[in-house]
Amino acid sequence: MALGDTFVRQVKHSGKPSGDKYTDGGGMYLLVSAAGKYWRMDYRLDGKRRTLALGVYPDVSLAKARQRREKAREQLADGIDPGVAKREEKQAKTDAAANTFEAVSRDWLAKTANKRAAVTQAKVTTWLEKDVFPFIGNLPISTIRAKDVLDKVARRMEARGIHESAHRIVQICSQVFRYAVAVGLVERDVTVDLRGALVSVDKTNYPAITDPKRVGQLMRAIRAYEGHPTVRAALQLSPLVFVRPGELRAAEWSEMDLDAGEWRIPGPRMKMKVEHLVPLSQQAVTILRELQPISGHGRYVFPSIRTGERCMSENTVNAALRGMGYAKEVMTAHGFRAMARTIMDEVLGERPDLIEHQLAHTVKDPNGRAYNRTAHLQARRAMMQRWADYLDELAQGAKVIPFKAP
Repeated sequence: MALGDTFVRQVKHSGKPSGDKYTDGGGMYLLVSAAGKYWRMDYRLDGKRRTLALGVYPDVSLAKARQRREKAREQLADGIDPGVAKREEKQAKTDAAANTFEAVSRDWLAKTANKRAAVTQAKVTTWLEKDVFPFIGNLPISTIRAKDVLDKVARRMEARGIHESAHRIVQICSQVFRYAVAVGLVERDVTVDLRGALVSVDKTNYPAITDPKRVGQLMRAIRAYEGHPTVRAALQLSPLVFVRPGELRAAEWSEMDLDAGEWRIPGPRMKMKVEHLVPLSQQAVTILRELQPISGHGRYVFPSIRTGERCMSENTVNAALRGMGYAKEVMTAHGFRAMARTIMDEVLGERPDLIEHQLAHTVKDPNGRAYNRTAHLQARRAMMQRWADYLDELAQGAKVIPFKAP
């Protein structure tokens, strides 16, 4: 005979030590003991009798207990042990609660750190901590949907007018989800559903001055800069070495061989993760020797003005350019690369492969193999000296007369 709601609510423990059982059919019964009322279900599998806990009354009503019984019976019909299935489901929920977006993101950051330069690792971590973790970081990654990333992360950034950063953050979230797919925490990268949902951003190159006459004006402005000596040196070196801003500001004295006129940037700090050799012109060596008494006792060539424990801020050179009167739409720290690339090719007639190699871009030999880091070193050294001499000529106001590389 099936149980009724009134009976379940009113029935009391009789005092029997083992408790009182009241059946409801299909193996399910209500166990009433001094401690409370429990729903149970007995079943047999592989010839063995087993018991499944269906919940505690009144948290689990009679109707809810019957639903769980029917689910268990369906599992038995499919050859599934409902007791094992319940434990696995419970474990899955525990795992999901532990694998929050923040936890998975930090695991991803640690596991993939060797693929990024230290400055990039710090930047990505900061982005996540500032714009993602406060809003979806505590959610189990398996429960996050595309709309969560859109509404709680991307839209917040768009509301602040930082549309390009919103795209970048979604790309980072995508990498976290792909990592989660690889380790079996989620089925797919949900951010792929956001294509076309974000405010579009026009792709533009970094602003750069590429007219030789205006470059001469810029060189004179840099030489007249009266700010902090390390900032002045960074400004002076930027056009001479034209490395990426992050590579320059994180330069370490241990990487410099001033006697040989070489700067070897370790692979982990490079975008392509390959050691990069920068031949230093006589002008670059002079700047570095003058800087040695100021920062040579520490680790960084360009230490932070506030503390020598960190390198110069990523905004320092750009801020100096702004102070010199160069708006962000006119010239940026990254623009020194485009400046060198354009003029060395179009005005000075330098070999394009040497320019690309010096920009730390992948350059291949006639057989399709990537050149190693020391390829054409003497030719590149001569090219870098010609470039430094040419910048001197422009700074001195000489007529802009193109000359071809020998």
